[in-house]
Amino acid sequence: MIEFVKGEVAYHEADYLAVDVHGVGYQVFVPNPFVFSDGEEVMLYAHFVVREDAQLLYGFKTKRERNLFRLLLEVSGVGPKAALAMLTHMQPEALVQAIQIEDVKTLTKLPGVGKKTAQRLVLDLKDKLAKLGWEQGPLLMPETAPGPALAGGERDVIDALLALGYNEEEAEWAARESKQKDGVEMGTEEWIKKALQAMMKR
Repeated sequence: MIEFVKGEVAYHEADYLAVDVHGVGYQVFVPNPFVFSDGEEVMLYAHFVVREDAQLLYGFKTKRERNLFRLLLEVSGVGPKAALAMLTHMQPEALVQAIQIEDVKTLTKLPGVGKKTAQRLVLDLKDKLAKLGWEQGPLLMPETAPGPALAGGERDVIDALLALGYNEEEAEWAARESKQKDGVEMGTEEWIKKALQAMMKR
């Protein structure tokens, strides 16, 4: 069993990091890979999945986040890809709160989560989360009304956020919130990273 991966981010894609560990590149699927920078030293707590057709490595910044990922996998109908999408779209504390207060409406906004899956999340995990001492945190579902249409590099940022599971309204808000306001040019990759950081602070 792989407990953690420690190394340097060689590069990142839409849903994973390539982590250089002493010259060996590991593909590690993580929530919001754009919050990491190329060349950054990372230590990710791992969850290793072995299937007949693949071996997949998932990584998380904290043990707590990994433990929540593993709890999500205990729910019928929730696989690693769906669990990762949930943690990409909402901070762990926000997801836990939605489950604890039985907020099915919020849960169904998550990618791939229908009403039945949302109800199973509540039924299967509400008591477990309470026993494990998870505290409720603020929900991160922005209520900001969408602003005017965005163009140019902003569209690239929005499209990247959409690919990560955010909806159009959230993506537009994050792009506007993280836009450089002093006139200095900012690369798309840096902009995406700042937009994701803005979403996490929401």
